[in-house]
Amino acid sequence: MSLAGKTLFISGGSRGIGLAIAVRAARDGANVTIAAKTSDPHGKLPGTIYTAAEAIEAAGGKALPLAVDVRDAEAVSHAVEKAAERFGGIDICVNNASAINLSTTLEMDVKRFDLIQQINVRGTYLVSRACIPHLRRSNNPHILSLSPPLNFRADWFAAHLPYTLSKYGMSMLMFGMAEEFRRDGIACNTLWPRTTIATAAVEFALGGQEMMRRSRKPEIVADAAHAILCRRSRDYTGRFLIDETVLREQGVSDFSVYALETDGELQRDIFVA
Repeated sequence: MSLAGKTLFISGGSRGIGLAIAVRAARDGANVTIAAKTSDPHGKLPGTIYTAAEAIEAAGGKALPLAVDVRDAEAVSHAVEKAAERFGGIDICVNNASAINLSTTLEMDVKRFDLIQQINVRGTYLVSRACIPHLRRSNNPHILSLSPPLNFRADWFAAHLPYTLSKYGMSMLMFGMAEEFRRDGIACNTLWPRTTIATAAVEFALGGQEMMRRSRKPEIVADAAHAILCRRSRDYTGRFLIDETVLREQGVSDFSVYALETDGELQRDIFVA
């Protein structure tokens, strides 16, 4: 199982899960394009597209950092073409760029509602769509979106309807594209963590340090993504996958290495039944 020589286009990979997926692929010797907005250091959030590129190359891969707003169709198209030209094609598209806001219907203003729909749903659509012509020429093409299984529980919708709508929209895109591009052999799947993951989103948008202590490291999602992306695309598509389940199928039984605090009680993520 290796991604050696494969080319990945990852949206929003300057930190967190996206960066972990990029570094895991780089350890195989993959080419990785990081398409994200953070080109200058952020006051609170770690990492930029350039520090991500450094981490990728330090891990053994080749990197192309591109400043891209995934809401901008022209910018996305240009970035994908630049990546394909640089590396001779694209084999894997990872939709990692995402905005999170767990406000309820009346709490969320219209501007923020539009933003999370545009980044999560429109961004996933634009990036996937731009990559597909290149994926058709790959011998094992994959699209993977970091979005949840479609468990239509009313309490999840009621608790944070705008965000749920956006993340389920990402998953519905993969569900539809899996069938639409089945004849092309393009695998379209989703991946979601069983527990919260120790990222800036958890620290600053969800539960602070207390939830961070009850979270797993991003590497668990990266290892699961690696296992998915090494599968034969024609045989493994249209699935809603959970990181722990994927790794158990690979023979992993000890997950303590992924815990931020080995003796802490883990926090189950939302959308996981």
